[in-house]
Amino acid sequence: MGSRPPGGEPAGPEDETSGEGFPGWDDAVEVVVEAPAWRSAVPRVEEVVRRAAAAAFEEAGEDGSVTVLLTDDRAIKRLNGDHRGKVKPTNVLSFPSLHPGVPGDVALALGTVRREARAAGRSVMAHLSHLVAHGVLHLTGHDHLHAGEARRMERAEARIMRRLALPNPWRGVA
Repeated sequence: MGSRPPGGEPAGPEDETSGEGFPGWDDAVEVVVEAPAWRSAVPRVEEVVRRAAAAAFEEAGEDGSVTVLLTDDRAIKRLNGDHRGKVKPTNVLSFPSLHPGVPGDVALALGTVRREARAAGRSVMAHLSHLVAHGVLHLTGHDHLHAGEARRMERAEARIMRRLALPNPWRGVA
């Protein structure tokens, strides 16, 4: 599936949670929990990720499969350095696929996601959902390099969060 980043292993049987509210997405979103602390940080983390990814694909009007790697800051720092030339941790990385019809993969760093959630006064679950959606939107062609693109992407993210019954991450942001 996809172009899995280095270090990703296939999900195990315990990852077979439901993409509740998004039928058919259970098999389209593979969740690889490389850093076990994700499971204590976000209860039912695999389901949370599957729902956010499915909502993002639905918002973009696209089908596809994606692998989401839940890892730590050290692994993300390495991936960020290897693939973007930035030797520092970041919250989320998107890896577009080289194969037609396969959007790609997404990787997230627990430490960075936790720090950002705390600083923004949000739950780790809500911030993770937002960042999974953000990463998937990148795979479907959204970007935020220019003001107009950024605004379109922010509105799409707000609609996804509303669909997931989670707070708008852009409300109150200048």
